[in-house]
Amino acid sequence: MRAIKYVVAVVVMLTASQAWAAEDEDVTKGRQLAERLCSRCHAVGPQGDSPFEPAPPFRALVEKWPDTEVLAEALAEGINVGHPAMPEFVLQPHEIGDLLSYLETLKK
Repeated sequence: MRAIKYVVAVVVMLTASQAWAAEDEDVTKGRQLAERLCSRCHAVGPQGDSPFEPAPPFRALVEKWPDTEVLAEALAEGINVGHPAMPEFVLQPHEIGDLLSYLETLKK
């Protein structure tokens, strides 16, 4: 009986470890995506000013759009803010998930 409990505990720990690793990978991919696509104008990290003053820092965006489902929908449809300074782009579903995972880390 003790061996069964030990095996169950090990399986639970390994499963949780794999889930955390996958979550960390999503956050890393999301940060890299933000840096590649957005950092020219936006501050994408937890500190600092945006290089392009009118572009809000990402940490301000997560305060403005705390409901990530709404933001996910906007990202899926392609963000187009109607001015030439911000290009229109469409992210793939896995990229949206990664970016949202990263944005979650910026919430206070």
